[in-house]
Amino acid sequence: MDFLITFLNGLSLGGIYAMIALGYTMVYGIAKMLNFAHGDIIMVGGYTILVFLWINPIVAIIASVIFCMLMGIVIEKVAYKPLRGASPLAVLITAIGVSYLLQSIAQMAFGSAPKFVVIADLGTLKIGEIAIGYSTIITLACSAVIMVGLNLFVKFSKTGRAMIAVSEDKGAAQLMGINVNNIIMITFAIGSALAALASLFFLLKAPTMTPTFGALPGIKAFTAAVIGGIGSIPGAMVGGLLLGVIECFAQAVPAIAPYTDAIEFSILIIILLVKPTGLLGKKRREKV
Repeated sequence: MDFLITFLNGLSLGGIYAMIALGYTMVYGIAKMLNFAHGDIIMVGGYTILVFLWINPIVAIIASVIFCMLMGIVIEKVAYKPLRGASPLAVLITAIGVSYLLQSIAQMAFGSAPKFVVIADLGTLKIGEIAIGYSTIITLACSAVIMVGLNLFVKFSKTGRAMIAVSEDKGAAQLMGINVNNIIMITFAIGSALAALASLFFLLKAPTMTPTFGALPGIKAFTAAVIGGIGSIPGAMVGGLLLGVIECFAQAVPAIAPYTDAIEFSILIIILLVKPTGLLGKKRREKV
């Protein structure tokens, strides 16, 4: 029984990591950059829910998704678009700067003390001796729907096919009439919306907000994206689910629970040593 509950909790947590990892992997696959400010969009989503929660939880969730999408678009336009074609190091430093900027703004606006954000008391589902939180079930169901929906969107929609074309060859895509800048902007918007939803599911599990709320989940989601194969959407999903299950099982064992983070990052190192492209990543030849 305990094994099943731990496994379901792991899949639920892994689904959240997968949502965040999808933002990392889509941006990298299309714009060829690592948006290390992505984890802080989760924090922005959480504080947006806090601000609008007095109206209605549904309104707060919708406002969070919309605001995070707009935030992602603004960050891309202001911070990253001017660096298109710049060295990867310059983009990386800018991303870290944006991350600290968002954290500082949140600290000035809301203070450094934790804020409690109780969205709803969903209760527990009991089936015989098994007790599973409704938040776990909702997170599992929503993450599955989101991942399947995103896959279908990328494979079958006109915008999704344009994303694939841009990820393969920006120059050729532009010659075919695809607006590369718009595709990158849409990618940031989708990734930021997923980050907002991730903040919702994190708050359902632990209703506490701080300015660094998204830092560790962002790093772990990036780890999941690399484990699965950075740039691969299925890889981000597999990496997120794997990391969530490992984390929950490690925390369930008292002897190794304090070393959970070390175990997760050690697995990343081992996988990269054995398969540098990640579990589902593919080698790409860089054009000179």
